[in-house]
Amino acid sequence: MSGQPQTAMTPANSSRTVPSRFPVLEIFGPTVQGEGMVIGQKTMFVRTAGCDYACSWCDSAFTWDGTAKADIRLLEADDIYEELCETAGGEDRFSHVTLSGGNPALLAGLGEFISLLHSRGKRAALETQGSRWQDWFTEIDELTLSPKPPSSGMKTDWEMLDSIIHQLSAAGSAFSLKVVVFDVCDLDYAVQVQQRYPDVQLFIQAGNDRLDEADASVLLIHLAGRYEQLVSEVIERPSLNRARVLPQLHAWIWGNKRGV
Repeated sequence: MSGQPQTAMTPANSSRTVPSRFPVLEIFGPTVQGEGMVIGQKTMFVRTAGCDYACSWCDSAFTWDGTAKADIRLLEADDIYEELCETAGGEDRFSHVTLSGGNPALLAGLGEFISLLHSRGKRAALETQGSRWQDWFTEIDELTLSPKPPSSGMKTDWEMLDSIIHQLSAAGSAFSLKVVVFDVCDLDYAVQVQQRYPDVQLFIQAGNDRLDEADASVLLIHLAGRYEQLVSEVIERPSLNRARVLPQLHAWIWGNKRGV
């Protein structure tokens, strides 16, 4: 799955463009955002398929590993919005939509959907690793850039991340950085990110290393311990004085359950 939107043109004698269609895997909510700069925000989620990364600890690998290929639907912006309203139980039941993946930044035409959300009085948030730029980034109300640390097995394209942050800053966009931490090397990476972008708010989050744990109460105890340890380690690092340390709120509440 390339993750690219499916677009088409009408015959050559027409200037009308057929609306883009987007590979959607999940639409769910209302729930609360469990991570990053809008943690705790009541929101709806639209999860797109396709990713240019393959993180070793990805908690949504089904978006890119082929296991959920049969669940992918190619939907136009109007279709997505209609399903959001149906899923929420009415248009008045939500005012915020989070775009997640996979990597929604693969979808060049997604600005159509952002414009539709704004026309209906809804705010849009985006979660992406900062590996691709799209012009519609500047239309996002809250954008989280989450470059992946060493434990992910992925390599950060620092020049691309530099460029994205420069363009967002120039546009006056509301954005932040988030690093998920599993070990000391990841925490060192978070320090590197903070030092490279000292003027950008950094969120550090304790990663979920038990994606196969079916008992949410058991997972909560484990994650709370990991969070406490991460807080202790961040406190000892003056280079992270401005960082904010977060749990994965959704994992604390619902464990490894999907669609919440």
